[in-house]
Amino acid sequence: MNCCDHDCCEPAQTDNRYRRILWAALAVNLTMFGVELVASIIAGSVSLRADALDFLADAANYAVALAVVGLALQWRARAALLKGGVMGLFGLWVAAGTIHHALTGTVPHAEVMGGIGLLALAANLAVAGLLYRYRTADSQAMSVWLCTRNDCIANLGVMAAGAGVWMSGTPWPDILVAAVIACLGLSSAAQVVRRARQELRDAPVLFGVPAE
Repeated sequence: MNCCDHDCCEPAQTDNRYRRILWAALAVNLTMFGVELVASIIAGSVSLRADALDFLADAANYAVALAVVGLALQWRARAALLKGGVMGLFGLWVAAGTIHHALTGTVPHAEVMGGIGLLALAANLAVAGLLYRYRTADSQAMSVWLCTRNDCIANLGVMAAGAGVWMSGTPWPDILVAAVIACLGLSSAAQVVRRARQELRDAPVLFGVPAE
């Protein structure tokens, strides 16, 4: 009997499709990290800088996902737990940078913020569309999806901040959006960690062996 005539080959096919999507997402995020980092320096924007580092964190996220896709749920949950911790540290770093910029920052270039924010939004919407069907598979897939969803929200925020800076002539819209990005990262980190811990607790039931 040919296994591929039945459902038993579907997980492998799904893994292969998911790997291709993750490779595409990794390439997009590394490219946009470089673009936004340069733009944040040119524009003097803390929200662009926060979004650039978010792209870098997501690139690392996709790289980890590629390393564990197809492994047992226990390993994927452990990877998600690690990434949840990294997401939390990123949120704290952005929050600290936002406070520093509020004390010492200058008015950023609104036009650069708006243009780069629109480009980043287009890139993230494309990745989000590819990842959507896998978003609830497990904590690992959920962490990947949440990072991409957060990026789309952050990009809209950067564009709004650019408009706010242009209209007000002050850095406060830029600072406010950077603070929102930090809070979003911390909230998502907590969500991923909770689900990963639950999956690890349920591992004996799922696999019939004691969790390590």
